[in-house]
Amino acid sequence: MQMQTTSRANTNLVQSLGVDGRILTMLVVLTVVWGVFQLLTMGQPGQFLSPQNLWNLSVQTAVVGIMVGGMVLVIVTRQIDLSVGSILGFTGMMMALIQTVPPLGWGGHWILALLAGLALGALIGAFQGYWVAYWGVPAFVVTLAGLLIFRNATFIVASGRTIGPLDDNFKVLGGGLNGSIGEFWTWVVGLVVMAFILYQALSNRNRRIKNGLPVRPVWAEVMVNGVLLTLVLAFVLVMNAFPYPGTDIPRGMPVPVLITLGVLFILNWVALNTRFGRYVFAIGGNPEAALLAGINVKRMVVAVFALMGMLAALAGAVQAARLNFVTNSMGNLLELDVIAAAVIGGTALAGGSGTIVGAAMGALLMSSLRSGMVLMGLPTEWQNVVLGAVLLAAVIWNTVYLRNRR
Repeated sequence: MQMQTTSRANTNLVQSLGVDGRILTMLVVLTVVWGVFQLLTMGQPGQFLSPQNLWNLSVQTAVVGIMVGGMVLVIVTRQIDLSVGSILGFTGMMMALIQTVPPLGWGGHWILALLAGLALGALIGAFQGYWVAYWGVPAFVVTLAGLLIFRNATFIVASGRTIGPLDDNFKVLGGGLNGSIGEFWTWVVGLVVMAFILYQALSNRNRRIKNGLPVRPVWAEVMVNGVLLTLVLAFVLVMNAFPYPGTDIPRGMPVPVLITLGVLFILNWVALNTRFGRYVFAIGGNPEAALLAGINVKRMVVAVFALMGMLAALAGAVQAARLNFVTNSMGNLLELDVIAAAVIGGTALAGGSGTIVGAAMGALLMSSLRSGMVLMGLPTEWQNVVLGAVLLAAVIWNTVYLRNRR
């Protein structure tokens, strides 16, 4: 009886907060993981919660973070894309070739290389989506073929060479020595985000009251938005706590992290506030009903795959800029990390359910686990065992959660 009362109280608390239970669970898990790794690495020069490690962790999460939002939309539509790692490597290699190899080597025209890479990624994604949508070929088969084709095409176009170094302006995308926005602009970005959080909270609350819809209790509103504001403030302080080597000048937010946050913000807004986002979830919930409702399901599937391809190309640009050289193996097996991050973040593989915020937290959790285990000196084999166990646990939890909601 006491257990039932406690469970009911916890459920009522979650309902009052108005937050997805899976996101709350992810936040708790992240807190526990960070706390455990901090205890296990206490006293080491590179302890887990040091500004240097957290700054590096944010950069390491960027590549998967850029792609994971697109993967959420793909999975929500009941599809899968196994080729994103290969597309990343292929488009990254093409951008490097455009910058460095005659007659394509146009010197400082790195913007042209970036735009060409993004267009190529979108074209590849649309090509794969066409076969899935209009010919009914399973996405697993189409994108598995894409994985093989573009992984080996990367080797062919570069003749097995490593291509680089890349343009100095292009390297800013990777967050290198000059790839941060500095203390002042980090504060500007942080304050803008905090102001947006407050504006959204007040406007949403007023709109719901005006339309007679239920709203959170005042204490819950204050708690939820207080936590969000605290997290943003903590993020800004950490980014500004890591200085350039040999100086006291804060680096500020890395450019790849800024790109990742921008991509995730746009995708989250699109998923929640646009017709495109509503159509994606309608297709995932029931494709036949979506078709009968007048949604062009085939065109939407092509558009989602094209978006995924473009995001893979953007991630390829960031990865190439960070490394300064593009190898034939860049992005190898990265599709597994992206899919795992989406699933750990609460995206249902059966389609119709998933959030961009949850997937972003899944990407951060995976990067945190890798970073912590590297600091502890854990062998790669054990790292993969732990990540596999976390993925399995996330799938089981997500299945149970969705079953209970029904």
